[in-house]
Amino acid sequence: MSTVTEQELITRTVLDYFEGWFEGDTERMRRALHPDLVKRSPGDDHAASLGVTTAERMFELTEQGEGTVHTDHRIEVEIPDVYGNIATAIVSSAPYHEYVHLVRTSEGWKIANALWRPT
Repeated sequence: MSTVTEQELITRTVLDYFEGWFEGDTERMRRALHPDLVKRSPGDDHAASLGVTTAERMFELTEQGEGTVHTDHRIEVEIPDVYGNIATAIVSSAPYHEYVHLVRTSEGWKIANALWRPT
């Protein structure tokens, strides 16, 4: 019997988020995101303003299939730090580069914050 590591659990959460987006799978997206998620992206004005997306908006966009337009689904996940109930992941995919912060909840790891840019 093998024990699942924290890094593996965090990676599963990140993959639910990215693969759920690429596949239009709202169930996987719901499994990955904390309900209080705030996802941000700096605009083209050198971060004078940030675009903000909530968990509910991510669920809507996923259900609408917004992420399914991407054909290259390669995803690289690096987890540089886990400290108690918080963690950081750096995710590189063909369309996006994201810094993701996760929190361990009673339901498992959930993505609470994300800062992203298109690649």
